[in-house]
Amino acid sequence: MEYTILFFANIKDLTGTSKTVLSLPVNSTVADFKKILCSSFPVIEGFIDNLLISVNQEFVFNEDIIPEKAEIAVFPPVSGGNDEVDILKITTEAIDINNLLTKVTLNTTGAAAIFTGIIRGETSRGNQFTTSSLEYEAYIPMAEKKLAQIADEIRKQWVSIERIVIVQRIGLMDAGVPTVVVICTAAHRDTGVFDAAKYGIDRLKEIVPIWKKEIGPDGETWIEGDYHPHKGD
Repeated sequence: MEYTILFFANIKDLTGTSKTVLSLPVNSTVADFKKILCSSFPVIEGFIDNLLISVNQEFVFNEDIIPEKAEIAVFPPVSGGNDEVDILKITTEAIDINNLLTKVTLNTTGAAAIFTGIIRGETSRGNQFTTSSLEYEAYIPMAEKKLAQIADEIRKQWVSIERIVIVQRIGLMDAGVPTVVVICTAAHRDTGVFDAAKYGIDRLKEIVPIWKKEIGPDGETWIEGDYHPHKGD
């Protein structure tokens, strides 16, 4: 049976394509799929143990059976129920924090914890790297599904949270530009609102399929995370 396979970030670069079609036997496991994938694309064989696999926009593991007519995505570790009043999205537009805060401020709101991530012009990872711009890429349908999951997780842990904003911008952006914002609002500051916002950005970095490529005068490189999802992520 034929399956559509999607590639993202450096895996897309290595294979030279963002999408392909592979034939898999019925009732193949994820482990079976990895073997067939490496046979078709030997260039990724050395990376296969570190790659993440999703089926129909959910993380899967070696023993899982791949259902018929499934959409399969392959990507490195990410660098991620939806109440309609929350704002949870991937966008190519500039992030307007004041506008977002206005939209989630109620008459009962007395506190808002806001985190925003901004592109650094210089990054230190053992040696100095000057960043002129970053390019963000996302597996958008799965990413937005995971944003909704994070909002659910926040509400289960901090029941006093009123509204949640998690917005990630993708595309090519210059240093100094905000790329992500997490806002949690509540009636009071002592309701866990700070912890909730921190949890939101930390969790986004773990499970939302978003990657970034650093671009500078000395070249460009994909930045990978080191978190591997578990059952339930």
